[in-house]
Amino acid sequence: MNLSPAAAALVLAGSRPGAPDPVAQAEGVSHKALVEIAGRPMLAHVVAALRGAGIERVAVSASDREVRDLALRLGCEVLATGSGPSASVAIALDALGAPLLVTTSDHALLKAEWVRDFIADAPQEADVAVLLADRAAIEAAMPGSRRTYLRLADGHWSGCNLFLLATARAGLAIDTWKTVEADRKRPWRIAARLGPGMLLGYALGRLPLSGAIGRLGRRIGVSASLVAAREGLAAVDVDKPADLADARTILERRRATAKA
Repeated sequence: MNLSPAAAALVLAGSRPGAPDPVAQAEGVSHKALVEIAGRPMLAHVVAALRGAGIERVAVSASDREVRDLALRLGCEVLATGSGPSASVAIALDALGAPLLVTTSDHALLKAEWVRDFIADAPQEADVAVLLADRAAIEAAMPGSRRTYLRLADGHWSGCNLFLLATARAGLAIDTWKTVEADRKRPWRIAARLGPGMLLGYALGRLPLSGAIGRLGRRIGVSASLVAAREGLAAVDVDKPADLADARTILERRRATAKA
């Protein structure tokens, strides 16, 4: 799939209600997007990767004043947040249109090539595409990393916080996205919503990657695809202080290699 020059990207930088974010709290900042890694705020790494992939129009969905100010300094548009990530995506899709690439501000390790590969690997007919990485690739790239996995017939897969809303029809999937958000740590519930056959297939490990989201898409009237990441690190974001320590090590190593 090719993105047109008019394509845009959205970086989700909202805050979940409830307890303070552990990374922001540990670093003494108001939002983890502001945490410095390898000489730059986390948000700056994400924006640089998107622009490196050729996406010039980047918007940030944020309510924190400092994050909004940083986004403007980085040359991004700033959008309001909704009641959750899916609602924020709906606001962005209305404002920016499709195709729209969506990622998160804690995707500190994001590389331009991962974005380009994801877009290239997404099927031409897809209205919506989601990037997943295989467990073996994740654990090889980041031993000890703890993630939530979907157990499918062709492996155990974890989300990479990269989504492509390729056409305007992708808006039909946003209400379903809200349901998936609520059950993101309990994949069996997502399967159960698709009927007993899907639940049984998931429980027995007989549901393949290619069919896992296709049936869901057909139910809501869109063509939806899961795309396999080429790099395991694409599934590693910064959720915990331990993740931050790992991200700092990797990005410092990248910076040293770039200077060599």
